[in-house]
Amino acid sequence: MTSPAPHSRLALDNVRVFDGHGLTAPETVVIDGPIIGADATGARHLDADGAILLPGFIDAHVHLHDLQTPQVLAAHGVTTSLDMTAAPDLVAALRNGPYADSLRSAVLPVVGPGSAHARALGEQVIIHAPEQAEDAVAQRIKDGCDYVKLVLEEPGHGGPGTATASAVVAAAHARAFLVIAHAATPGAYTIALDAGADIITHIPVAGPLPQHDIDRMAAGPAAAVPTLGMMQGYAEIAGDAADFEHALANVAALHAAGVPILAGTDANAIPVSPVRPPFGASLHRELELLVRAGLSTADALRAATTGPARAFGLTDRGAITPGLRADLVLLDGDPLADITATRSIQRIWRAGIDQPVEPHAPNTFG
Repeated sequence: MTSPAPHSRLALDNVRVFDGHGLTAPETVVIDGPIIGADATGARHLDADGAILLPGFIDAHVHLHDLQTPQVLAAHGVTTSLDMTAAPDLVAALRNGPYADSLRSAVLPVVGPGSAHARALGEQVIIHAPEQAEDAVAQRIKDGCDYVKLVLEEPGHGGPGTATASAVVAAAHARAFLVIAHAATPGAYTIALDAGADIITHIPVAGPLPQHDIDRMAAGPAAAVPTLGMMQGYAEIAGDAADFEHALANVAALHAAGVPILAGTDANAIPVSPVRPPFGASLHRELELLVRAGLSTADALRAATTGPARAFGLTDRGAITPGLRADLVLLDGDPLADITATRSIQRIWRAGIDQPVEPHAPNTFG
């Protein structure tokens, strides 16, 4: 990849803007340094010839791998990445680099002693009892987390119980931190809701979510990050296509109930992970799967723009509005007519900086 071009004031003329619901008539959008401006005076003009301008995509579930990961994501239009587990030293190094403003991280999660995550990450992430919740959250904050990730399991499978999970949520909320709960089974979803988690990531494939829990999510502040591409990968490994149909049906049920659905991929390069969605390219596949699950194309676009910005408190991005960050993606095609058109990227700007555009590789899992 080549280095991004420096800031300059640029007026994009004749662009149709996705405003969160539909497309505007052709208009001018000004990139004024790192923000979207309101004054084209002195700007260099570019005729976009009716191309479609979207906010930069936000991937609400990634695992940062190395110092190049944010650049790889940005080259696919993912201008903000929300990391759900990464080593503290890597996160610290990224925050001292040029893409610091493009990422947020949970750093290390809080997990129970019997989960696979505990075996992979070691004693440093394990919580045994509610009395350890304050120290666990304090350590995550010391490590530099932007939110706390709590890994939950089906009851009896090694994750924190409801009392411990509730104590972690209470400790995080007392310090004004969101809690993102990993919950890939119906029982783990129930614990997440009982504990008061703010955002639940993954979606069960083993069967339907109980209607009671769907109703509770719809009534509360909780949002869902289904990571459908990841769940499809696990279903394919298991050789049971019916499992993935459960996942799609669960997303459809949550969406129909009014639960905010956010686009997250679980993109990773972890050698021991049996499913490794590719950074950046998998976000486009995730949007396609969300549409397959019953979201409209506009819903899917919101799931990767305004939705995660709102759910994670990213008030400076997620929409094309003067004063917000100039995180922008210019497309050849119309994703409201065909969601696969998000892959037809002409130009990308991250905080006003022109980014290299990476051709979309086949979205396969290795």
